[in-house]
Amino acid sequence: MKKWIPNIITMLNLLSGCIAAVYAFKDELIFAGILVALGIFFDFFDGLAARLLKVSSELGTQLDSLADMITSGLVPGIVMCQLLADATGHSSTLFAVNGDLGWSSATSLFKEITFLGFLITAASGYRLAKFNIDTRQTDSFIGVPTPANAILIISLGIIAQITTSDWIFGLLNNPYVLIIITLISCVLLNAELPLFALKFKSFGWRNNEIRWVFIALCIAMIITLKVYAVPCIIVLYILMSVIHNSLTKTP
Repeated sequence: MKKWIPNIITMLNLLSGCIAAVYAFKDELIFAGILVALGIFFDFFDGLAARLLKVSSELGTQLDSLADMITSGLVPGIVMCQLLADATGHSSTLFAVNGDLGWSSATSLFKEITFLGFLITAASGYRLAKFNIDTRQTDSFIGVPTPANAILIISLGIIAQITTSDWIFGLLNNPYVLIIITLISCVLLNAELPLFALKFKSFGWRNNEIRWVFIALCIAMIITLKVYAVPCIIVLYILMSVIHNSLTKTP
């Protein structure tokens, strides 16, 4: 029975992603973000449960990637599509069903850039496939992990819907800015960029310095910046990894 526990947790990740996709299609990005966060929570604990119960399996590995493809691949792609739709004036027609079949105003939609958001989904799928066969990523990551990228993109969607700042709203309502963010996201997902993992083998300071500093800075930013801290945390994660790599690189 215990061998099913990690897989059940993974399935909860997948189900969270499926429901999040429904809310993302409806442009209810706050609910979508909550469900993605829940899915990522399950994603963290399925591997931990497998290791603690000593029931790791190839089935679990593949199932984990399939769940991540929905929660951390499809959903952020939909969110970026919604942001692009808002920026190009198609927010009322994107994914709106006209009658029994098809999208309303579909012919005009395909002339727009809205669906470039799904480049994030494609890049996430490629990153997950590479991860499964890359033996270098057991204790760290190469390229931004799909959950971190999903958190970044979805946080931008939430901020765009709740911000009271004109300049932030203007930035996230600019299609050119959004396309640049999309392309950067796709590159970072698959870049040969070593990033530290938040997996603790012990909880002491030694060999965990960068992790504890990162967590402390994250807490400080969340307290001071609230939801605006989320994209800053992802950027901080990348910058700290680059600095850490340059300081520890052997000559």
